[in-house]
Amino acid sequence: MLRERHVIDTFKGLTAPFVLGVMAATGRTASPSLWVYLAIHGIYGVLWVMKSRVFGDKNWERPCTPKRFVMLVGGLLAYWAAPVLLATSGREAPPALLGFAVALFGFGVFLHFASDMQKHLWIELRRGHLLHTGLWSRTRNPNYLGELCIYTSFASLSLHWLPFVFFGSVIAVEWIPNMLRKDKSLSRYPEFAAYAQRSGLLFPRLF
Repeated sequence: MLRERHVIDTFKGLTAPFVLGVMAATGRTASPSLWVYLAIHGIYGVLWVMKSRVFGDKNWERPCTPKRFVMLVGGLLAYWAAPVLLATSGREAPPALLGFAVALFGFGVFLHFASDMQKHLWIELRRGHLLHTGLWSRTRNPNYLGELCIYTSFASLSLHWLPFVFFGSVIAVEWIPNMLRKDKSLSRYPEFAAYAQRSGLLFPRLF
């Protein structure tokens, strides 16, 4: 049975070969910006597939309906617009932007993968209890915050506005409804109200 995870993992795993193909097709195999892009987006795809095998999100285990298949493929293909735009533009990102993108990517990977692992272990060891400690103490969605950093780093290297528009639409259509739906589900815990007061939906509440 085809599951959503199979579609997502396939596209994530093929990111590095795709970017290499774009570099070869456009003759930009000596572009520092594209090599940096390949390094961060390519390794993210590899890490995603590894995470999917070890502590993947159970939501992606749903059977992939035809409608959902089209939506996933369309969305995942759109994520590949950034390297295409960068390669065909002939432009190079300034060194400061390269450094910013790498740093933001690293921070995002830490948040995304560490918080997902914390959630995975919490569900295994403390199922039935509200997760509100560690990376989850000040934001109720540190994994989404990590992904926000990751995909912002990719979009910034494209040197184009289109990836930001697409990513913004994903946040509006997928992320925000998912976060609100999760809040509604967690509201069944007596301590959720206090937790919601001291934490942000996405960005950490520091005071």
